[in-house]
Amino acid sequence: MKINLNWKQTMGAAAVAGCLCVTAAAQTSATSTTGSTSTATNSTATATGQKPLEMQSNEGFWGHMNPMARKKWVNRQTAPIKDRLNELDQLTAKNATDIHDLDVRAQAGIKLASDTANTANQTALTANTTAVTAKSEADSANATAGQLTTTVSSLDQYQSVTDAQLRFRAGTTTLGPKAKEALDQMADQLQGQKGYILQVQGYTKTRGSAGVAVSNQMADAVVRYLVEKKNVPLYRIYKMGYGSARPEGTDIPSGSVVEVTLMHNSLAALDTTGNSGSAIGATQPSSSAPSPGTTASQPNTPKQ
Repeated sequence: MKINLNWKQTMGAAAVAGCLCVTAAAQTSATSTTGSTSTATNSTATATGQKPLEMQSNEGFWGHMNPMARKKWVNRQTAPIKDRLNELDQLTAKNATDIHDLDVRAQAGIKLASDTANTANQTALTANTTAVTAKSEADSANATAGQLTTTVSSLDQYQSVTDAQLRFRAGTTTLGPKAKEALDQMADQLQGQKGYILQVQGYTKTRGSAGVAVSNQMADAVVRYLVEKKNVPLYRIYKMGYGSARPEGTDIPSGSVVEVTLMHNSLAALDTTGNSGSAIGATQPSSSAPSPGTTASQPNTPKQ
């Protein structure tokens, strides 16, 4: 009996020693594995900028293989993980804030660039409108200058606008009612005009110097009426008595006649253009202009 007990004790001690050897080898292997893993992990950067977590698995007799680990041990193992998760949450929130700030600044920059572009576009449109206006004004000034040049160069060139033939009774030099009416119509359209002259030419059938004297007297009666009654300046009237002579190319009836012709130069045409917008007179006689001479040149009665 004593021998058997010693044998059992010997076998138990051997089993315990074997378990201890196995446990030590497992701990050594786990320690070397953990050390190599930690060394490899330390060389890798983390998102938080800190070292990777190190698992401590060699606590107690059973190490990390202990199936009956205590609550404190579990808390010690998970606490670094929770801290790292909190750091990741903070880092995520900070990144979200930075992204939001960057987006706000980007939107502000885009709006500023858009406003600047719109301002530049509006400035360009204003400059273009100003340029178009300036070009139009320059063209208008150029046209006016050309018109003035033409006007100045044609000041001494008069053209007939309208005429009136006033008949006198034989042996008289007095104006009759119809002659006065014709002169009134012609003089009324001269109010405010520039660049005109009146050509007054007297004719009679009497020959010689007596005929010239009579024709001058009839022309003087016309000039006197225009100056005294119609306020026509005397310097605008050119008078001539021809007697019985008739200039070539004229259609003047026989008898005692005074022909009054209204003539315009380029200044009259310019003045008419500035007032009404259409040129009439010297360069472009208007067919619509009133012609008081039409009635007077063809009186209802042959004599007055």
